[in-house]
Amino acid sequence: MSLAPVSVVVVHYNKLPYSRLCLESLLASDPRPAQIVCIDNGSTDGTVEYLKTDFARQAQGAGVAYELIANATNVGACTARNQGLERVQQPLIAFCDNDVAVRSRNWLAILRTRLEAEDRNGIVGPKLVYPFEPYRIECAGAAISPTGRVQYRGRGRDRLDPAFCVPCEVQCLISACWLMKREIPDTLGGLDEAFNPAQFEDFDLCYRAREAGWKVLYEPAAEMYHFENTTTSGSADVKFRYITIRNGLEFKKRWHHMFSRENGPPDEECRWEQLETRPIEQTGVPPLI
Repeated sequence: MSLAPVSVVVVHYNKLPYSRLCLESLLASDPRPAQIVCIDNGSTDGTVEYLKTDFARQAQGAGVAYELIANATNVGACTARNQGLERVQQPLIAFCDNDVAVRSRNWLAILRTRLEAEDRNGIVGPKLVYPFEPYRIECAGAAISPTGRVQYRGRGRDRLDPAFCVPCEVQCLISACWLMKREIPDTLGGLDEAFNPAQFEDFDLCYRAREAGWKVLYEPAAEMYHFENTTTSGSADVKFRYITIRNGLEFKKRWHHMFSRENGPPDEECRWEQLETRPIEQTGVPPLI
């Protein structure tokens, strides 16, 4: 079966060491994406210069089409990703946060195969793991309780826990990394900018897709590293807690008619557990497999 090529959309807002690791790991993928679209939201730490020069040369040398959109200010992750969606050229589109890096070198082939196995497969996400040994699970897809509480499936569990090594449909995914068919934004629109700068815009798009008849899937055979909360809560000018509460209330209002009837996990299984995270200065470059 011939698999469709992929465009990857990556939003940047400072955090240059993470952006470098993310993008250079994408070029180390096998197969590589056909196109990478980077959107910078007014970085001031040398990120723009890296994206304009060093990475542009690397992408050209790897034979990957590359575009950069450099915003003068932080327009929000939702708006920035929508800018990227306007530039994608391929039938499959991946979102990657700039604090994500490749673990499974063949992640694109795995996710593409799963996505194209059925016509109504719409969005598929990998197993996200912490970027340091023993590489425990950060997120194996997301679930919503009947009252609207969020669960990161498998959070903190062993990477090889059998419960999270099985492909399955899920209620939603976090957009730190996923692959979707272009028909979804083309027919449903992109991310709703009411959720700017970020938080719950990904769940909202998953629910819009599912309401329209698409399947949202978790694929554990593809693994990616995620430096948790680096891109948002690590930014001093983003009121992370307030935004999370505000956007969570909006999501609940919109989708209560669905998640209240979906037999999601009970509330007591959705309590957020604060787990150890490590910055890139401590982890170094985690290995590709």
